[in-house]
Amino acid sequence: MANLWPSTAFHGSARAMQPSAGWLPMLMMAMLVLIAVLLGLYTVRHYLFTLNRLFARQRSLYVDIETTEWPRLTVFIAAHNEEAVVGDCITSLLAADYPRDRLVIMPVNDRSTDGTRAIIERYCDAHPGRLRPFHRVSGPPGKAAALKDATDIVIRENLADVILIFDADYLPGRKLLKELVVPFLDPEIGAVMGRVVPQNAGVNLLTRLLDLERSGGYQVDQQARFNLGAVAQYGGTVGGVRLSALDDVGGWHDGVLAEDTDLTYRLLMCGWRVAYLAHAECYEEVPQSWPVRFRQIGRWAKGHNQALARYAGSVATSRAMNPMAHWDGLALLGVYAMAPVMLLGWLLSIIVVLTAGLDSGELVPIGLLAFMGLAACSCLGNFAAFFEVAAAVHLDGNRARIRLLPLLFASFLVSMISLSKAAIDGLVLDRLLRREFKWDKTIRYRPAGADVAPRLSHGT
Repeated sequence: MANLWPSTAFHGSARAMQPSAGWLPMLMMAMLVLIAVLLGLYTVRHYLFTLNRLFARQRSLYVDIETTEWPRLTVFIAAHNEEAVVGDCITSLLAADYPRDRLVIMPVNDRSTDGTRAIIERYCDAHPGRLRPFHRVSGPPGKAAALKDATDIVIRENLADVILIFDADYLPGRKLLKELVVPFLDPEIGAVMGRVVPQNAGVNLLTRLLDLERSGGYQVDQQARFNLGAVAQYGGTVGGVRLSALDDVGGWHDGVLAEDTDLTYRLLMCGWRVAYLAHAECYEEVPQSWPVRFRQIGRWAKGHNQALARYAGSVATSRAMNPMAHWDGLALLGVYAMAPVMLLGWLLSIIVVLTAGLDSGELVPIGLLAFMGLAACSCLGNFAAFFEVAAAVHLDGNRARIRLLPLLFASFLVSMISLSKAAIDGLVLDRLLRREFKWDKTIRYRPAGADVAPRLSHGT
């Protein structure tokens, strides 16, 4: 390295070490070290989860229970302008294996302006007594606000002990309700979460990549967190909550974009447990275009960052959570904020390379070392996530999908840009510009009346 620059190009190491000239490079170096440590912690987390799923003993609780005194159940179908898909979800739930006298199916039609209400009413007429629709015509926007109003009806009319929630594009299999309800026989369980599987994975490259991401997230991340006693997260759909637990933590908070993350942390900090069931699969419709995906993940990031601002301090000091849940709880809260942190690290490393240490006379400039160190940490961290996805594909027994793994980098870049924009909007611009709360609905692609039987035939 010394041969690359003549000695006359350097101004001397003593001059470079002067405090008046070196405080800014030192500050940037300190920030780079902090960013590298954060990336390292997430890298360790990814590897820990993957190795746990590949080699450790797995927790498959509640699988063998088929007969019991089933609790009273209300199933919410969250629907806002869902005329293309809501009928399929209702059809699937009407065929569910659950005692009819213990089950209420409640489509929650939240201020729809399309044909959603008419479709729901047709099903009510065709199946008298099987559905209890709730047509919400006013109130604040957002899924959490709609669930809050629907839950008030359930409590007021004493309809259930447990509620399950499905988004309208989901296709629950015949046995899924019992699989999701069984954990509530354990009095410590406050919420449950099943596994989400894309039903339109074969449409194009994006849907195939999202299928890989879902595999890594549910087959590895969620199951490992449940195995290790970390934070198994209630995900807002294909899951449910015990009404007494919901009441204990103050009910749904309207005005939040990520009601699932918000509820998960309030439950954990009040001593309730969340169960994850990898065998309880349900089929969803993932975005089929990049702009839709960009907006969807941006909405998730905003909601997650809201929870980060609200609960990071409380999670760090909570006495109801074990050490593993403390560590993973903080890491999970910050997961969507890491994209802008990584971008900042890349920018700082380039600045440090160009300004710090290149004129110090050192054999290997400190700026170049900083850049190489952050690059290595980023590569190892990214490889850890890819390793997690590869392990999920192996566990699923569908190894042909592994050929798409290198292309996940494209999805990674899109997500990084979307997450960074969401962080800047949510933490800075929305507050400065006083932007109003806005719910960005995900576009549906399934044609109304499409045959869903082939997809359901693979479910439980």
